[in-house]
Amino acid sequence: MSNSLNPMNMSAILQAYQNTDSGKSATAADASTGGDAFSSLLGRALDGAIATGKQADAQAAQAIGGHGDLTQVVTAVSQAELALQTTVAVRDRVLQAYQDIIKMPI
Repeated sequence: MSNSLNPMNMSAILQAYQNTDSGKSATAADASTGGDAFSSLLGRALDGAIATGKQADAQAAQAIGGHGDLTQVVTAVSQAELALQTTVAVRDRVLQAYQDIIKMPI
């Protein structure tokens, strides 16, 4: 079962966050490359969450048809739920950051 929210991808996300949070100076070219890398990282994570949901649906459909293992169905649904919760948490943080930026005085 392939899940894009595995520990390797999470470590890449944490590394990207630490690079932006550490206050490293960057040139304009570095900043644009980092932005592209971060957006592609988020895109891959979102694609992985969607794939996890589809995989859980497929496992559930097999179980309904009598061809699936209940343990695999529960595991797939749990992974899909975790992926959805992670996606919602990231969305909430992005919206909060946007609202904070909007409230900044000019």
